[in-house]
Amino acid sequence: MKRIGAHVSTSGGVENAPLNAQAIGARAFALFTKNQRQWHAKPLSSESIAAFRINLAAAAIAPEHVLPHDSYLINLGHPEDEGLAKSRGAFLDEMERCAQLGLKLLNFHPGSHLKQIDEAECLRRVADSINWALEQTAGITAVIENTAGQGTNVGYRFEHLAAIIDGVEDKSRVGVCLDTCHTFTAGYDLRTPEACAATFEEFERVVGFRYLRGMHLNDSKPDLGSRVDRHESIGKGKLGLAVFEYIVNDPRFEEIPMVLETVDDTIWPEEIALLYSLQRS
Repeated sequence: MKRIGAHVSTSGGVENAPLNAQAIGARAFALFTKNQRQWHAKPLSSESIAAFRINLAAAAIAPEHVLPHDSYLINLGHPEDEGLAKSRGAFLDEMERCAQLGLKLLNFHPGSHLKQIDEAECLRRVADSINWALEQTAGITAVIENTAGQGTNVGYRFEHLAAIIDGVEDKSRVGVCLDTCHTFTAGYDLRTPEACAATFEEFERVVGFRYLRGMHLNDSKPDLGSRVDRHESIGKGKLGLAVFEYIVNDPRFEEIPMVLETVDDTIWPEEIALLYSLQRS
């Protein structure tokens, strides 16, 4: 089964996220477990944790179909020791929050070299950071999101993802989330069935579908290869519908959370319904 949803609000508490997902017809969802633009947050209360678990069960969404996203401030490839330590501490806190909520995945942007180290060294630091966090936790998989390559971000080439995974000691607890907008603006064409077949064949060859743990389903405002990260509503950007029809009919994308991060949350129910309508059987 395809598990399509959106990155929903936690306004009023994380326990509201499953209910917000249920309200839009989602079979999966993403959330922030704390304010994504602040380093520190109050610990999750026992009441919020219990209510989240109850509401998740009530929404009939399994923990493995929830794809939490970490703070945008975290840079696991930070070139400076102080910044790296701060990012690692915040990432560990995010993993611990996921564990408290009974979740299995934590999605994150790999990091940025900030023009102070080369890409290879930045990727090595990301892998070392993942190892550091996994050693102190259990049951949570670190899910690397591919990037558009904007600014000094790494992770925009499939080879970058493969290099990080290669440096992670516990391969059973590392995975990848592919964002359709990021993939396209990083230079991988997805506008036709033939282009999709070629791009995903390259992903299989370089990284491997065995590591695919989630998807972000977004159309793109910028053009192919622009290396600019700007999402658009489904079917209203430079991608069109072909890639989404391809994904919802390809068995390699079964039973993973596929999450909308499109620009107009008021039409998420319609977008989810549209994506399911593209299924041929």
